[in-house]
Formats: sequence, C-alpha cells, structure tokens
Amino acid sequence: MKPTKLLALLMLPLAMPCLAQTQFEVEVSNPMDIVRKDAPVTCRVTNDVRSALVTLNGNEIPCQLDDINGDGLMDELFFLADLAPKAKQIYNVELFAEGEPRHYPARVYVDMMLTNKKIKENNKQDLYISQLTVDRGVNPYWMLHHHGAAFESELVAYRIYFDHRQTVDIYGKYRQGLELHDTQFYPDKAQKEAGYGDDVLWVGNTLGLGTLRGWNGQHPTMVQDVEHRSQRIVSRGPLRTIVEMKVQSWIPEGGTDPIDMTERFTLVAGHRDCAVDISFSPNAAQYQFATGLINVKNSTECFDKRGMRGCWGTDWPVSEKDSAGHKRETVGLGISVPSENIVGQVPATNDNYAFVVKPRNNALHYDIVFGSDNETFGYHSEKEWFNFLKEWKQQLLNPVHAEVKK
Repeated sequence: MKPTKLLALLMLPLAMPCLAQTQFEVEVSNPMDIVRKDAPVTCRVTNDVRSALVTLNGNEIPCQLDDINGDGLMDELFFLADLAPKAKQIYNVELFAEGEPRHYPARVYVDMMLTNKKIKENNKQDLYISQLTVDRGVNPYWMLHHHGAAFESELVAYRIYFDHRQTVDIYGKYRQGLELHDTQFYPDKAQKEAGYGDDVLWVGNTLGLGTLRGWNGQHPTMVQDVEHRSQRIVSRGPLRTIVEMKVQSWIPEGGTDPIDMTERFTLVAGHRDCAVDISFSPNAAQYQFATGLINVKNSTECFDKRGMRGCWGTDWPVSEKDSAGHKRETVGLGISVPSENIVGQVPATNDNYAFVVKPRNNALHYDIVFGSDNETFGYHSEKEWFNFLKEWKQQLLNPVHAEVKK
C-alpha cells in the first residue's frame, strides 16, 4: 500500500475506562501486518480532569480532552498512535485536576456560522456559533452559512445540512492542508486559481454520503415533523472534530411512537473517512431506516455483500442553473455498515445506492469515506478507488487494540 493511502484510513476509535490514578500506561497494539498511521485511541476519563500529558518513549505527543455530553466536565482523552506491522507501543498518560489543556498545532477544523447579510462575500462571513436549536416548523437551512456545520481534516472536508434532509455533503481538495477557515466552503476566483478546493458533489434530495433517513418500505424518507432540531460542535480539535445532529419527537414512517435521535460525526486528523454514531431514545426497535450513497451520474458500483458499498462517477457539483464557474467533478464514495445492522441492500435507483438498516440496543454505527479526482495525493481511477475501499474495510474490521496498564 502506498504511504499516501495509509493516511486515508480511519480505525474505529477505541474507548476504554481510565483508572482513577493520575498516571498510567496504555499499551496500543496493531493486529495487522501493515503500518497503521494516526490510529485513534480514545480513553474515557471520570474525574474532574483539566489537563493531560501523553508521552511515548519520553517524548510528548499531541492529545486532546473532550467534553462529549456538554456538562462542563471532560469525558474523553484522545490521541493518535503510529504503529509498525504487528507492533506494540506503551504510552504514558498523566491526568491533572488543575491547569488548562495543552495546545498543539491544529490538524482539523470545524465551524458553524449564521449568515451575515451585511457581508456580500461568501468566504468572509463572521457570525460564528457553536450550536443552534430550532422549533417545529422552522427551517434553519438559509439561516446558516454553508447550510450547516462544516469540518475538515488535511485530506477532505464535510458539511451537514441543517434541515429535514440532514444530508452529508463533501468538499474536495487539490492539496493537503486545512482551508475551510479561508474559503468557508465557497472559494472565490482567486482562491480557486491558487489551488484551493471546492464543493465536488451535488446531493439534492439523495442520500449524499451516508445520510440517515427514515424508510417507508419502498424508499428513504426525510427527517421531518420534529419538535426540535439541533446542531452542535462537540469537539474542535486539534486531533479530531465531532459534530452532533439531534432531533426530538420524530415519528419515522410506519410508526406512532416518537423517538429522539442523536447523530455524531467524528473526523480524525490524517484521515479521509468519518465515523457516524447514532443513538435513539427511548426505543427505536420498531423502526427501520435507510442510509447509503448518492448514485453519481454515470457511476459504477462496487459492494462486498457484507455492508461495504462504493461508487465512482462524474457529475456537476451544483444544479445546472448554478453551473457557471464550475466544472464536472469526479469522485469516489464509500460506506461500510456492520452486517448485523443490515436488513437489506436495495438495488440501485437513479438517486441512490441504499441499505435498509436497523439499530441494535438503540444504537447504530457506520463509516463513510470519499475521494476527489482533483487530489494530488489520492485516487484517480475506478480501479484504484475500489481497491482502496477493500483495504479500508479490512482495517475497519481490525482496529488497533488499546489496554490500560496499572
């Protein structure tokens, strides 16, 4: 596997309880016979932790503390591990009940913004926010700049539409690096000429890249008629960013009992794929849902009959009436859903490559990924992309292992 491909892979983050003491060791091991770079390690913390230090062989490495549930207390310690084939490494962790989190160079970025009508430029908006909740019947899509939270790693960028579609949309890059702070998802002419990326996919009412929808027995349905709809930035980095979508009192197709649904999208530094974790309350056992990929125009499809599905195709990234200044974009898309959550794989339609899925224990996890043919560091043919998806699936099935040592 090429080194550039290794940067593209995301393992399912490992979560383990941390001991009450302020210092301990974490043994991280690689079960595969390949190099693992930027493998995520997540450690739950239960004390009032204000700062953390992680070292490897006496050398400090970047880490971050995250307050996942928004109660003002840190819940997780997160760091990245680089491992040789079949290798093990011991990381030393120190937790402190005072001070502030250490600062490290940002390798991810996220923002939410209200649209400032006094500013005409699409890449100079300034009304930054961290969360927003709207009531039944309110569509916040046009209230928010780039229509919802946008987040990126060095390789790719995503955004989540804040409306009844809740679609996952994508932004492709030419070069590695963070750029959403500069372009705000809408690069101007000078930025395009300088090599900045852009929106590379038209999603419309399709599933986009791994959007979760209701299922009425024949086709996906929108997440509409909810009591409240919220979007929140959970984590800003420097190593991972987490964006949360939440709806309350939603009645999916075919049911009568309202449920709350919380979706969290996690993007890790050095990775192009995004983990999607969904929880339901109080009980969603009676419901089935749909997720999958847009059927990009003239795309070809691959799948393994065990939850991985992908495509490679070319289309305009915007509607036809807005196509001036844009070019047709070639992208590869992929999704991997655990087989135990799959009710069925739906034959391709003009819009989607879909799965019918169901939660287990009121939870659902899957992973999504994409690449743009514009990349100088990525994949440039159907064959390359489909080979990558097979490798990606194997690494998802074989995450690095981490264990706290007393």
